[in-house]
Amino acid sequence: MEIEEPFPTDASRDEMVSLQRELADRAVFEDDLPEVGTVGGVDQAFDDDAAVSAAVVVREGETVDKATARRETNLPYIPGLLAFREGRAVVASLRRLETTPDAVLVDGSGRIHPRQVGLATHVGVAVDVPTVGVAKSLLCGKPRRSVERLDEGERVAIEADDSVGAPDGTTLGYALQTKQYAPEASTTVNPVYVSPGHRVSAETAAEVVADACDGYKLPEPVRRADALADETK
Repeated sequence: MEIEEPFPTDASRDEMVSLQRELADRAVFEDDLPEVGTVGGVDQAFDDDAAVSAAVVVREGETVDKATARRETNLPYIPGLLAFREGRAVVASLRRLETTPDAVLVDGSGRIHPRQVGLATHVGVAVDVPTVGVAKSLLCGKPRRSVERLDEGERVAIEADDSVGAPDGTTLGYALQTKQYAPEASTTVNPVYVSPGHRVSAETAAEVVADACDGYKLPEPVRRADALADETK
């Protein structure tokens, strides 16, 4: 069931946090999605006070659908409340697609969030679609072991600690090494932090992202959405 007003623009901080907790209670961090044949990606660019969201759908390496949407942000960036700044544009771009993707990769966190409701979770629950968060940095939680110079394809569980409203040790997602330079290289590529948004398990989230990568750090649907958002802006 969709949320009637998932991104209120006139809510107080306390009201936003309360809504996030409601959404977290409704989020499903288990697999409830079809066999993944089409994968969507969404990313945002900013033009003054507007968010420009782009959604791209990829099937077997080919772009089969794309759409964009522009919405006024109305809010500054507030850590932990990113969805209220970008979410309306993301949802608008997804609703303009003619093809419904089996899973949507969101440039942002999912369950790896202090209240377990990052942008991917907020969007997924708001419109009831399977979503996965793909973040470039770790917002909270702790890696089960070091994530320094992982091999390509390697993953490390991110566990809940006292920075997250989940039982300690809960697997929130994974640090996933999607690309890495050769061992003799002097520099390294950092992993991406993958977490379930809604209707996807942590393990499946990591598998979907790994399968969607094609030689780059970010999965291909998100890379193409990033380029489309910049072009549209």
